Amino acid sequence: MIRVAVTGAAGRMGATVCDAVEAAADMQLVARADPAINASLADALSGRPDVLVDFTVPKSALENIRQAVAAGVHVVVGTTGFDLDELRDELRELRGANVFVAPNFAIGAVLMMRFAAEAARHMRAAEIIELHHDGKLDRPSGTAARTARLMHEAAPERPQPPIHSVRLPGLVAHQEVILGDVGQTLTIRHDSVDRESFMPGVLLAVRHVATLSDSPVIGLEHLL
Repeated sequence: MIRVAVTGAAGRMGATVCDAVEAAADMQLVARADPAINASLADALSGRPDVLVDFTVPKSALENIRQAVAAGVHVVVGTTGFDLDELRDELRELRGANVFVAPNFAIGAVLMMRFAAEAARHMRAAEIIELHHDGKLDRPSGTAARTARLMHEAAPERPQPPIHSVRLPGLVAHQEVILGDVGQTLTIRHDSVDRESFMPGVLLAVRHVATLSDSPVIGLEHLL
């Protein structure tokens, strides 16, 4: 059994992760941490989890990662709003446990990013529209920022695509990549209509974070 603790457990994503872990036959939920339920990270780590899953906010997530790694606990991070390059540089200095970070845990979203990068090699220009619920704090989303970066890396002779952010009630997580060329457009879209869409990816990361040969690893595509 993989012993799992969840930070941000009272949030919408954190609560969904807790439910998914409890339903998994090979996992045991040993702790929930969140200021809203008066449960600290120190309390969670005292339960000796194997893996900590973090769905909090950028200002607290990095400290959560530091404390978990110092305690020898592997970390799966779903919190967004970081500069991933800066995060990677800092995490490389941490030793003691592995860290896995994904801007998006939906397998369809990972495929969308890969398809967009491939299309960027062949289409003249592109723009990204990302749409999320009105409670999402960061803009652009981590998914959109990573998509733009991957597209630029695939076609470095072209500028990084601009990103347009929409925050409205009723949305969950949606992204369109619109590419244009002479007389044609191509639209690649992914929609998460329920937070359960992220759970197969989260559980995949929980199962594999201990076996990573290099840490940190950023992006679910490395586990597919």
